[in-house]
Amino acid sequence: MIVALLVLGYLALPILVVAGLSFNRPSSRLSYDFNEFTLDNWRQPCATSDMCDAVVRSVQIGFIATVVATVLGTLMAFALVRHRFRGRSGINVLIFLPMATPELVMGTSLLALFVSAGVPQGFWTIVIAHVMFCVSFVVVTVKARLAGMDRRLEEAAMDLYANEWQTFRRITLPLVLPGIVAAALLAFSLSFDDFIITNFNAGTTVTFPMYVWGAAQRGIPPQVNVIGTAMFAIALLLVGLSSLRGRRARRAALLAGPVPQARRSS
Repeated sequence: MIVALLVLGYLALPILVVAGLSFNRPSSRLSYDFNEFTLDNWRQPCATSDMCDAVVRSVQIGFIATVVATVLGTLMAFALVRHRFRGRSGINVLIFLPMATPELVMGTSLLALFVSAGVPQGFWTIVIAHVMFCVSFVVVTVKARLAGMDRRLEEAAMDLYANEWQTFRRITLPLVLPGIVAAALLAFSLSFDDFIITNFNAGTTVTFPMYVWGAAQRGIPPQVNVIGTAMFAIALLLVGLSSLRGRRARRAALLAGPVPQARRSS
């Protein structure tokens, strides 16, 4: 128990430091010592307009990449779990390649691809790059959810004369939805946080991680800590809501009792 608390404290320490510095009025641009408590950073989070433009751009890229990666990854997960076809095992291996490939290698490879194809680097090349590595995480997450799902629930619905669409909409989708939401949150976090692959394929487009990297050489404004703290608070809230929803679903399942073995229609 003590070791677990120490590890949790170690993991939470950087977050607490960032949260504390968001209320700090630094004595100079290059000073990270706590100087004076202030709420000005929270009252004016966009005091540095370039930073807020970079945040909005990162959110836009993350949203588009998340939607595309979640749709494609979910469809791929259903195909790999529910269907048997030629090359299925090979695709399962290929899915892990973007996850295992170093970001430096992927970034330079995509840069070479875009340059050779004559595609100008910018907003959309970043989106394409982010979709490529986010899809793998979505597939793995949704696959795990599908693999742990009780197929007898779908069979019972079909025994009660539900067609495939009704079974999917009322049984399959609600059961898989927590996994899809978790995959989408993970994809957005990976996209919003990415620096290396983005740096190779951004051109003149500046995202929030790239702004922070550039600002570190001349002094990071305290509003960066505000953005970081706000993003962590939002992520914590979403995870808490998802956990609460999952707990309620498990409690409802326990109250409903075990699912009987479905009878096959003749």
